Amino acid sequence: MDTNLSEQIAQVVRETLKDELREQTRKQRRTARLYTAAAAAALYGGAAVAAFLVLVLDIALPAWAAALVAGILLTGLAVVLKQQAGRPGSGTHDAELGAPAVPPVVPPSGTPFGTPPVPPAPPAPGDPDAPRHPA
Repeated sequence: MDTNLSEQIAQVVRETLKDELREQTRKQRRTARLYTAAAAAALYGGAAVAAFLVLVLDIALPAWAAALVAGILLTGLAVVLKQQAGRPGSGTHDAELGAPAVPPVVPPSGTPFGTPPVPPAPPAPGDPDAPRHPA
């Protein structure tokens, strides 16, 4: 009777987890599709802005020079955006994900993490709390 009950409980837990994972996966797939669509729209929007820029510059410059100036301006913009993205703490990616902004932890002793603790002074010879090593 106990084995049958535990098997039933295990089966219910498996089914519940499977359903929850399926729901999370469905939501993540939808989010990924929306991000992909947004990226495609931004790409086409950027191309339209570049074409507009070339056409506006074509009024004052020859077509090849207008295209060159537009390309240089857009490349400069890309470099600036890349530099902004590479700076630590400049983005709000963690805040967008709902992660709390936590400052880095500095240990009070000033020693880096991973360094074993060292007692401030050796134990006294008659100290009953001192560790005993076999001789």
